[in-house]
Amino acid sequence: MLRFFPNAKRSLDSLLILITDLVMDGLLFFRLLFRSRTALSAEVLFLRKQLAFYQERQVQPRRLNDSARFSLILWSRLCNWKEALVIVKPETLIGWHRKSFQLFWKGKSQAGRPRIPENIRNLIVQMAQENPTWGQARVSAELSVKLGIYVSPRTVRAYWPPEPERRGHQRTSSQNWRTFVRNHAQSIVACDFLVVVTARFRTLYVFLLMEVGTRRIVHCNVTAHPTAAWTSQQLREAIPSDHPYRFLIHDRDSIFSAEVDQQLKAFGCGCCTRPRERQKQTPIVKD
Repeated sequence: MLRFFPNAKRSLDSLLILITDLVMDGLLFFRLLFRSRTALSAEVLFLRKQLAFYQERQVQPRRLNDSARFSLILWSRLCNWKEALVIVKPETLIGWHRKSFQLFWKGKSQAGRPRIPENIRNLIVQMAQENPTWGQARVSAELSVKLGIYVSPRTVRAYWPPEPERRGHQRTSSQNWRTFVRNHAQSIVACDFLVVVTARFRTLYVFLLMEVGTRRIVHCNVTAHPTAAWTSQQLREAIPSDHPYRFLIHDRDSIFSAEVDQQLKAFGCGCCTRPRERQKQTPIVKD
């Protein structure tokens, strides 16, 4: 069957070669760990002498395959690769590393679940418009119990109609969210987590606390394992006892637990979560 899919067969062969070369290089690396430092230094010097001979003769090496490129990127993290690199330019190795980052983020950003059928999407919009008091969880429950259509509240939120369209432009409060933020900007701080990936593909979480009115960063810190207790400690360090803030805005992430909100109230600072219809919009900290 693979003959009908030459690209798939070629990709599978490349993956097998890559895995085999990495396993062999790993076994060789662990075997070298048990050798003496003197023997390793002598072998390195011995190999460099031979490599210098090839450089004098201007012998061109053959083109590296994908497994060789990946191995060079991997082992360059354990040594001073700029002094040991000979067969390619430093810019070339850096380009390989950037390409690996592109493949990493491509895998991270794969498309999610397929869209639900159009008739179910229209039904969600119709139920939301005809029942203004229902929330997304209620619509999800009605669909599953009465119609046997099993969709989560998160899926319902994805197709939830805009508030003006749903309520017929009827105001349900004295001011909307944007007006509230603009009127109280000088006394509001906002916090959120940003995700960064290091050069070794380690995921870190950056906590930011920012004044909305001045856009000034009040506090920031980095952790690999964010928790509610760690977040509370950051807020204690960032907000002084004589602070002028009245509100703190955060999203509906579970890391902002009830204990975090209670601690903020003890500081004399109220908590505001972004409205559900604005959950997909860019947060204030990332804007």
